[in-house]
Amino acid sequence: MGWTDERVELLKKLWADGLSASQIAAELGGITRNAVIGKVHRLGLSGRAKSPSSASPRPRKTRPSGMLRVSRPAMRGNTALAYDYEPEPEPELIEIPVEQRKTLLQLNERTCRWPIGDPGSGDFFFCGGEAASELPYCSYHSRVAYQPASERRRDKRPFRG
Repeated sequence: MGWTDERVELLKKLWADGLSASQIAAELGGITRNAVIGKVHRLGLSGRAKSPSSASPRPRKTRPSGMLRVSRPAMRGNTALAYDYEPEPEPELIEIPVEQRKTLLQLNERTCRWPIGDPGSGDFFFCGGEAASELPYCSYHSRVAYQPASERRRDKRPFRG
């Protein structure tokens, strides 16, 4: 069914009365909700009457007695740096002798493969010390890399709830 002048006028009246597109489609018959929405947009009908349910504001719900409103913290966004906490001390740095230092091509299963420095810089190297049995690192770097689970889980920063 096409849009006759009578159907367009009825559409305009029903739209102004605040009926939904589905209700208008049912009233006109032989037409879908989407066809009504398309015609409304092509006609430029924007001023709709408010439906009785949306014209008046909803009443506020009352809180049961004993419930309080708790305010949220004023701080927003990334707050990771906002808290003062004591950083974990850096592990003691060991001096690696120049003759012990290795490049990637010099590493093998018996040398420590702990990286030292920035890989993009010219002074990057690997520890090169004697690897602990069955591990890729020397005894010092193994202690740094393989910490007990209880120490890994311990978080000294304050709780951010």
